[in-house]
Amino acid sequence: MILITGASGQLGRELALGAAARGLPFRAVSRPDFDFEAPESVAACFAATTPSLVINAAAYTAVDAAETNQAAARAGNHTGPLQLAELCAAANIPLLHVSTDYVFDGTKGAPYRETDPTNPTGVYGATKRDGEEAILATPAQAMIFRTAWVYAAHGKNFARTMLAAARRRPDLRVVADQRGTPTAAPDLAAALLTVAARLHTAGWQPAWRGLYHATNEGETTWHGFATEIFRLSAAAGEPAPTIAAIATADWPTPARRPADSRLDCTKLRAKLGITLPDWRDSLPSIVSALISLDSTPPVSI
Repeated sequence: MILITGASGQLGRELALGAAARGLPFRAVSRPDFDFEAPESVAACFAATTPSLVINAAAYTAVDAAETNQAAARAGNHTGPLQLAELCAAANIPLLHVSTDYVFDGTKGAPYRETDPTNPTGVYGATKRDGEEAILATPAQAMIFRTAWVYAAHGKNFARTMLAAARRRPDLRVVADQRGTPTAAPDLAAALLTVAARLHTAGWQPAWRGLYHATNEGETTWHGFATEIFRLSAAAGEPAPTIAAIATADWPTPARRPADSRLDCTKLRAKLGITLPDWRDSLPSIVSALISLDSTPPVSI
């Protein structure tokens, strides 16, 4: 039985859909039944499920709000995942944990490898980094997957925000000096489930323990991401706004973002044989689904 946490989030939902499609036995949980701010719920959920593997997609992901809600961020990204790792270690089962590119400061000037030193620029990244270190300090059979710029056809994400903004305004301003890789939640979920399926059939491989970078292939900026979103949406009859490229300094936020958080996914490919598609190949289906979902009027009862 695979325990999937954070089931109400973008990745958690895709993990549940993917596990069902693959015929993998799973239980998907979210708050209030599983809440890192309520440690007793984590222990109770784990005990009730008796999982053979855990995929942790639960986290505190509000980057700016983390600057003032530090206790919640710490629980969601550090102490909560540590508790889960300790439970997995005691049960002698694998833990697949999801982390972030925001553990880096973005000053390297090249894609980050798993061996590069971390230096987060905000509370969110710091708590995620601390969660990674805490997990790996336990004897848990842990694999940590750092990802970036996750989006899906549901939930709150950049693609959905852009499409909604285009329906309200003809002119938009988007940051063009932050570089990274948009990652489609279905692609990341598929990669994690591929690992889970292997562990389910072949058992734990000690050589797999540690950090991995897992994003779609390719790179862009937020401005480039928006440009491609609107190219696709315009072809579907959606508004095509003018997009002004601006600097990070022109769009101040409570938390400072890394300027270049590209991740080198060579280890994922070399060690696990997994490569996610190019981000441009995964975007069209999600944009299409978002347009269909957000333009469908509610059903009256």
